Amino acid sequence: MSAAGPSTARPLRADAQRNRDRLLASAVQAFSQDGPEATLDAIAKQAGVGIGTLYRHFPTREALVEASYRNELGRLCDAAGELLRTEPPDLAVRAWMDRFVAYMTTKRGMADALRLVIASGGNPFAQSRDRMLAAIGELLRAGAEAGTVRSDVDPGDVLTGLSGISLAAGDPSQRDQARRLLDLLMDGLRYRASAEQN
Repeated sequence: MSAAGPSTARPLRADAQRNRDRLLASAVQAFSQDGPEATLDAIAKQAGVGIGTLYRHFPTREALVEASYRNELGRLCDAAGELLRTEPPDLAVRAWMDRFVAYMTTKRGMADALRLVIASGGNPFAQSRDRMLAAIGELLRAGAEAGTVRSDVDPGDVLTGLSGISLAAGDPSQRDQARRLLDLLMDGLRYRASAEQN
């Protein structure tokens, strides 16, 4: 059993899943705003459930923090396939970039709470990089197949670029600059015949 909570081998009932989802959303908001000082009572109240329901899903504060972080990571990575089903690949790549920056902003807000998980022996970041690289790779492959994104781009380079840009986005006064930098990165990813021939 992981620190994130009980095994998910058996699916939750629909009402229990709704409660869990609401708790995770409330926890992300609370930990992003208040850090480790966020109270579990306030999180349960915001989610519209009792404290006993919170503890049934997440027996410790650390389990809730870790599950909240992993849920945000899952939403980000799952968005790659969802965007590809609804957008042309190059537009899906650009939309995913915006989601990545929002995810990194949330992660920064949760930093103090995540440090407590690490101090207790957990590793909320296990597999984070691999999952993000897989999502970026999926987006880049679709773009290359459609002829709208270069085929010679390493997903790790894109992740590094996005991570750097997200640092600017953490400062609200720099959000416009972050959007411009994302557009610039996207322009560099777009397919050009000359780039493929060099």
